[in-house]
Amino acid sequence: MSESDRSQPSDTMRERVDENRVKLWVLLGANRWVLTGIIIGAMFVALVVLGSLDPAPLRAAMGSKDPVETTFQGFLTAIITGVTLVVTLNQLVLSQELGAVGDQRERMEEAMTFRRDVEGAIDSPAAPPEPAAFLRAIVDATAASADRLAALVGESGDDELRERTTNLVNSIRGNADAVDDRLEGAEFGTFEVLFAALNYNYSWKLYEARRLRNRHADALSEEAQAAFDELAEALRFFGPAREHFKTLYFQWELVNLSRVILYAAVPALLVSISMILFVDNPDTIPGATLAVDNLVWVASAAVAVALLPFVLLLSYVLRIATVAKRTLAMGPFVLRASERTGDVEWER
Repeated sequence: MSESDRSQPSDTMRERVDENRVKLWVLLGANRWVLTGIIIGAMFVALVVLGSLDPAPLRAAMGSKDPVETTFQGFLTAIITGVTLVVTLNQLVLSQELGAVGDQRERMEEAMTFRRDVEGAIDSPAAPPEPAAFLRAIVDATAASADRLAALVGESGDDELRERTTNLVNSIRGNADAVDDRLEGAEFGTFEVLFAALNYNYSWKLYEARRLRNRHADALSEEAQAAFDELAEALRFFGPAREHFKTLYFQWELVNLSRVILYAAVPALLVSISMILFVDNPDTIPGATLAVDNLVWVASAAVAVALLPFVLLLSYVLRIATVAKRTLAMGPFVLRASERTGDVEWER
């Protein structure tokens, strides 16, 4: 492998941040309901095991004090407070969509200006309206620009320029093909569109294209310089496009989060109230199942249901916060040490 190959970071996000598949699946890839179910199930099993091993059984404890009532009174207060906060959050998100007609018209004009600029870069009479297809068009444009650049630089007598340009072009082609496959058929509202966009390492490619263009300007023909500029322009459009769809996705997810927590709050409230009103006496739930006191089964299940809104909030915020952290910088900036290479240095 050449030195220039080693200087290029990996394209996929998992390889760039050096995190294992399980952690990345939990933070990003998992369906949020599936992740919630796994966490709730694990908590339920843990409570049943602890309850069965407890040397001071729950039934005996209820005879002298009120652990169940105390616990679910706390849940009741937390659920009501949490739902109120979620409604406030939902109003905050919706407030982004409210505004005078002048503000809405300005947003529309900015969106149309950006689309016209992208249409010029991708050489299309009209950019696709769907987010996945729009990103695919930009990614395909970067690959096409890279192919034109490779043909022009191949005539240069600068060996280093040819080698590094070939590596850059190969990286763009491979990354573009992989992202294009993931974007095909992806629908906005699912995480697939944004996840594919996160796997396109446009910032490094933009840095390398500008670096080669400026460092080897004397060895480049006018056509090759124009090809570098064309590639950099296509890569520059990917950044704001990804950020725009990321913002829309965050709004979409926060609205979904508000809705699912409101849905989950109803059974959580019902179970909490029922445990306070009807399970104040250990004799209310007699017997045992699988050598475990039925009171332990019921109390553990009730705790799991009462925790459902909180775990849903946790699973959604984990993804949103992770995406926000991974995309703090726009353009050719490197924030994470794992994404840096020895070739990234200030050239005076």
